[in-house]
Amino acid sequence: MAEIYYDKDTDPGIISGRTVAIIGFGSQGHAHALNLFDSGVPVIVGLREGSDSRRQAEEAGLRVTTPAEAAREADVVMVLVPDHLAGPLYHAEIADNLSPGDALFLAHGFNIHFDVIQPPEGVDVVMVAPKGPGHLVRRTYAEGSGVPCLLAVHQDASGSAWDLGMSYAWAIGGGRAGILKTTFQEETETDLFGEQVILCGGVAELVKSAFGVMVEAGYQPESAYFETMHELKLIVDLMYEGGLSWMRYSISDTAEYGDYTRGPRVVTDDTRQAMREILGEIQSGEFAREWLAEGQSGAAGLLAKRKSEQDELIETVGADLRSMMPFLVPKSPPA
Repeated sequence: MAEIYYDKDTDPGIISGRTVAIIGFGSQGHAHALNLFDSGVPVIVGLREGSDSRRQAEEAGLRVTTPAEAAREADVVMVLVPDHLAGPLYHAEIADNLSPGDALFLAHGFNIHFDVIQPPEGVDVVMVAPKGPGHLVRRTYAEGSGVPCLLAVHQDASGSAWDLGMSYAWAIGGGRAGILKTTFQEETETDLFGEQVILCGGVAELVKSAFGVMVEAGYQPESAYFETMHELKLIVDLMYEGGLSWMRYSISDTAEYGDYTRGPRVVTDDTRQAMREILGEIQSGEFAREWLAEGQSGAAGLLAKRKSEQDELIETVGADLRSMMPFLVPKSPPA
């Protein structure tokens, strides 16, 4: 069974006595920086000159400088930029500014596990990975709760890297919800697998395919949207609250029977074999090499796919329907 820790198991004084550089101010970066700041931890935000986030960080009361200067001044450096950018940034701005006794932190094991970043000896290497998007990490902290965190130590140069990681997790609210001990390998491989086969890739393809089948059969796109996209949140919320059993208790007997008898016809042995193949690509590093090559070439394929997906019927119909729902604040990605 997993080892899980809470606030009572941490020493807040450890991280409070360190200076933390947060490199990046996106979804996770802004949440970590603000939560640390509100927990009384000295924080510096490292952003490139001309970054659109500089003003936002400064208006939040945070001190902002370049990544290189932030890494030089701090003794804990948390890298919170996208995976495909972290390696080049580390080698250009951070590596030469780490000193013995410093700690390099990451919120995802990708670059350490796949040897993109190879930290020097004498530096603690720790992962503190909140299991939720940055806006949730920030909101739950402000509300007095938190998001569970995964914690792993890759390199314990100081002999106290675990305690430092626990203290950092306390400062961003992780100890309120639970800190789960893991490894860089486990976090990286399970995270990528979950994203690809269910949380993002699997769910998106299932929703799009079901929507397409209904529209192709002559049903109104609006009706198809409600059944395949809108109501998904209601079901996921039930699973989140009490697992599959609670969800099945809460739905109709008709829906439950359809779940048991038709679900296995959608997710088949062929589907499970595809999942095994995807996991194999993750474990071998094939996906990492593919993604890093995509990122280094300017991510043209990703950007083109993003644009084409945003133009699909389910997205345009959904945007119109959501704008009619007074309980929603319509959201859309930047143009």
